[in-house]
Amino acid sequence: MLNLTGKTIYLRALEPNDLEFLYFLENTTDLWEISGTTTPYSKYILEQYLENAHRDIYDVKQLRLCICAVEDDKPIGFIDLFDFDPKNHRAGVGLVILKNEERNKGIGTESVSLVCDYVFNVLGLRQLFANVLEDNLASVSLFEKLGFEKVGLKRDWVFSKGSYKNEILYQKLNR
Repeated sequence: MLNLTGKTIYLRALEPNDLEFLYFLENTTDLWEISGTTTPYSKYILEQYLENAHRDIYDVKQLRLCICAVEDDKPIGFIDLFDFDPKNHRAGVGLVILKNEERNKGIGTESVSLVCDYVFNVLGLRQLFANVLEDNLASVSLFEKLGFEKVGLKRDWVFSKGSYKNEILYQKLNR
């Protein structure tokens, strides 16, 4: 049986009452570098997104799950599956944890581990990939610790705050 619950967090589908958290997170400009966002999101647009969040991953080729604390059920961040490709048995994975004080506490490790279990054992995927900015040392450490292998480097891939940054391509195969 699939269990999307870890020691300190659990993953769940998006709910309509996630609007305020989603609005705040999507409009936090410090996070735009990793999300590729360039303009603010309105509540109206995010409400429409939440209304369609129930759609099947096979239909929309992506899935966003809310990372919540087991202790108090509060949302902490999101973990996304994107570029879902059932023909080639792969998907991308990315995550964001909103508050600095929640980072580097194992939440990312638990979240990615739970998603790996889900995609490999439920969706039957062969591989997951992650795109990580080279200077995002916490994410580099996270994905390497979980057995993702560095398979490529995209030079000058992201333009941010007046300079170009390299992005590392990580891959994890379900052997």
